[in-house]
Amino acid sequence: MKTKFFALALAASLFLNSCSSSDDPTPAPTPASGEITGPITANKTYAYGNYTLKGIVKINSGVTVTFDAGSTITIDKATGDNALVVLNGGKLIINGTADKPVVFTEKSKLPGSWGGIIMYGDAPAKVAGGGTSSTSEDGNNISYGGTNATHNGGSLNYVRVEYAGAKLADGQKENNAFTFYSVGSGTTLDHLVAYKGADDGFEFFGGTVSMTNAISYGNYDDAFDWQDGWQGTANTNWYAYQTGKGNYGMEIEASANDNAFGPKVTNITLKREAGNVPEVGDNQVDAFQFKREGNGEYSNIIVDGYGNFTTGTTTYKGSVVSILDAATNTHQVNTGKIKILNVKISNTTNVIPVAANDTFTVSFPTGTFTTSTTATGASLTTGAWATVDGASLIK
Repeated sequence: MKTKFFALALAASLFLNSCSSSDDPTPAPTPASGEITGPITANKTYAYGNYTLKGIVKINSGVTVTFDAGSTITIDKATGDNALVVLNGGKLIINGTADKPVVFTEKSKLPGSWGGIIMYGDAPAKVAGGGTSSTSEDGNNISYGGTNATHNGGSLNYVRVEYAGAKLADGQKENNAFTFYSVGSGTTLDHLVAYKGADDGFEFFGGTVSMTNAISYGNYDDAFDWQDGWQGTANTNWYAYQTGKGNYGMEIEASANDNAFGPKVTNITLKREAGNVPEVGDNQVDAFQFKREGNGEYSNIIVDGYGNFTTGTTTYKGSVVSILDAATNTHQVNTGKIKILNVKISNTTNVIPVAANDTFTVSFPTGTFTTSTTATGASLTTGAWATVDGASLIK
């Protein structure tokens, strides 16, 4: 009898201990840490953690660099020029998630404090003068352009770049949060946030890559910008919120080449907060601005807040669409190469396309500019990836 009672007690004890251990929560992983410098010459994975990035860190050709979900990479402008650069042939893999994005930020939290993420490829470009290659204007002075339409520079998923827009070295202009030079269609750009930079949120210089689920918030220049014959056609869910200081919602040009092709973007929201002023107090106050033969098809759009801007005795026209030059009007508008379809407009002064000056008249062909009361614009899910300091970026 004693033996039976002992066996039962032992079994009960083992059962309770088993239950207790299985119910214990899995401890959170300890964040890694370290300094990221370059050039990076061998494959490297940065586990979940908190890192600092110092200098112009270049990922060499043939090298893959991976960042795990939830990581934060901090830059300090006091250290000098800083940027993360993916050279042609290199790959950047960022495995963020909606609740654990990978965030690149800067210590001072001031726009224009570092150079952002810059990626190079050898996808086709068509630059000024009709050439197929050019040299980057970002201070790196790297050639871009080629014939590899499916170039693969990696995959950027759930990534936020904050406070970028600095000039690097003797660069001709500020860099953007994200800059893509001849990046190809094999590259994935999904759920990206450009937050409070001193230049554009996103800029494409040629290439065939497309971008999905993108937010440009509070950038000083344009929310979205491209040139050199960018021809991504699978773009969707682009959201811009311009607050404080900012220029065009989209600045669209083709480097003065009358191309037979053009980009396509569906599901677009362009919002300009009341009181937002252009960067240098001029006429850059339109939702869509086309120049130098820019074209493309844009559909299911919300435009809100692009009213006139008055400075002193001068008033600049705020509009849904502005055509900057006569050549773009003749070759792109009049031939139907620009399509603005299903656009819902509010709080905007000029609700039909206008010329940026009085030397020509804009008249879109039937069916190439259409308005709607039911357009829905970008469809994005809120979450940590689109939240800064506890505030959602999706207004």
